[in-house]
Amino acid sequence: MTTHTRTSPPALSTLRERLWTALEARDEAAAGAAVLGAHDAGTSVEDLLLDVIGPVQARVGVEWATGRIGVAQEHAVTAIQDRVIAALAHRTPSRPAPGGPGGVPESGAAPRRVTVACVDGEWHALPARLLAEVLRGRGFLVDYLGAHVPTPHLIAHLHQTGGDAVALSASLPLRLPTAHAAVTAVQAIGIPVLVGGAAFGPDGTYARLLGADGWAPDARAAATLLADGPRRPENPLRDPAGELPHLSDQEYTLVTRSRTQLIRHVLRELEGAFPAMAAYTERQRERTAEDIAHIVDFLAASLYADDADLFTRFVTWTAGILRARGVPAHALAAALDLLTDAQRDFPRARSHLVAGRRALTRVPAPSAPGSPS
Repeated sequence: MTTHTRTSPPALSTLRERLWTALEARDEAAAGAAVLGAHDAGTSVEDLLLDVIGPVQARVGVEWATGRIGVAQEHAVTAIQDRVIAALAHRTPSRPAPGGPGGVPESGAAPRRVTVACVDGEWHALPARLLAEVLRGRGFLVDYLGAHVPTPHLIAHLHQTGGDAVALSASLPLRLPTAHAAVTAVQAIGIPVLVGGAAFGPDGTYARLLGADGWAPDARAAATLLADGPRRPENPLRDPAGELPHLSDQEYTLVTRSRTQLIRHVLRELEGAFPAMAAYTERQRERTAEDIAHIVDFLAASLYADDADLFTRFVTWTAGILRARGVPAHALAAALDLLTDAQRDFPRARSHLVAGRRALTRVPAPSAPGSPS
């Protein structure tokens, strides 16, 4: 009689290296074999999602930021990761037994239903996908809506399906205004909102600013909060404008409305300050315009949150990105100076720009990884 024994699961660090090697080669079969083989050997689905796939995706972002991989390779790798997650999801039990941790109450009542979505304009969907699969594994009923969900469509979905909570994901602070609109709209129909992602700050500062019912630093913490059952909004019909009195100065609105003119102005003035730009290719000009647009957009986000540190973090990170791509640091400084001159009538905007300009001299390296691509 032959006996079959399960092999010991590999260490998580070893798994991460195996997966990374496969992704570098864009070898989807090898990536799937590494992850699914580890599951066969006894590594849990949740550990594979959060301690292997998640950290490897973060490494992808760092590799992009340092210029070691391009946008196309980053997208290809992310697509492979998404398909590996899908394969792993089929191994998650459809309904854990009542009494276990997660969405199944000990009373045996129906599992909690959670809608997981990225806010309007947010295309970095993998963190939300990881959360959705973790919640399914813990017994929740999950409606995963994916990337870039406009708030009216989210609300229409909730009217059709109901639910016990909504989990919203955003990676970039640029999405704070749309996240605020989504949080307020969902709470207005009596459903609590948990938010997560780098957009809300490492300690959830912006989640509290926007009035979310909860914030979680990672998927495990989110699952625990949702299992406890977040409280329903106490004042679902509150006015979101009243929560951010600094917006009454209209600086955020005016910067947002003048976005196109500001980008054109800075691009035109930079061409005068840097004669070498006359030899730029069309693609180089487009990339320069995109960089200026990101500066304006992050300025607007910092005005919305009334936090100059949000803008300075972006500026120092951008300096590192540009340096890795051979763009001189003084070009970024010049763009900030031009924007500061253009905001002479807006004291908050000027103060944020001055803080960002000062940070360029204090912090020579990027302060946080990320990708506005």
